[in-house]
Amino acid sequence: MPADRGLLRTVQDTRRQLATAGPADLRTEGDFERVSIPESDGDALRDLLLEMNASTVIEIGLAYGSSALAIAEALVSHGTEGRTHVIIDAYQDRFHDTGWNAIIGAGLAGVCSLVRERSQLALPRLVAEGFTADAGFVDGSHLFHNVFVDLVFLWELVRPGGLVILDDHQWPSVATAVRYFEINAGWRPEPIQRATRLRAYRLPDPRLEPSFESFTPFGLGAEG
Repeated sequence: MPADRGLLRTVQDTRRQLATAGPADLRTEGDFERVSIPESDGDALRDLLLEMNASTVIEIGLAYGSSALAIAEALVSHGTEGRTHVIIDAYQDRFHDTGWNAIIGAGLAGVCSLVRERSQLALPRLVAEGFTADAGFVDGSHLFHNVFVDLVFLWELVRPGGLVILDDHQWPSVATAVRYFEINAGWRPEPIQRATRLRAYRLPDPRLEPSFESFTPFGLGAEG
């Protein structure tokens, strides 16, 4: 289906305005720069999803909406029919609903939905419902155990050959969590054609189920 050029321009304009002027409401001074992905990282995220022609994306963490708008830009670039963007964020109210209001204001109510629940609870329900995504973006809790649980369920939800993309890979808790899947489950780094703090991983196709007998320790210093 051809793209809705008016909707696409609105999403692009909303992204640009958010990046340059910032959100209308902040939790604290400087919070937007701390928690939101930079505009260039949003471009990298958009381009990864455009390249694979993703139609269904799960996002963990909404905050001020920078990454959500980048994902939505990729989705609506190919039209809106069959395009689904599920956003999971139990704490959007702490951001004064700024991210969700940006999504609604950009005209994305028919593409995006918000699940106001912790991802560690919402993701297994999506698995039980048989939901499948082309890609997942992880930028929620940075506690190791929460990131690891998110990745366990995204392994079930993202189709074989799909992508799992993480923000803040420079944090040891995030890098260590994904390291398990890289050296034990066949996830392979996907090149990103610009400098970014994001990391992307291509899931094996067919899906690889590792044997407990061949388990490899997965700390950051472990050899794969």
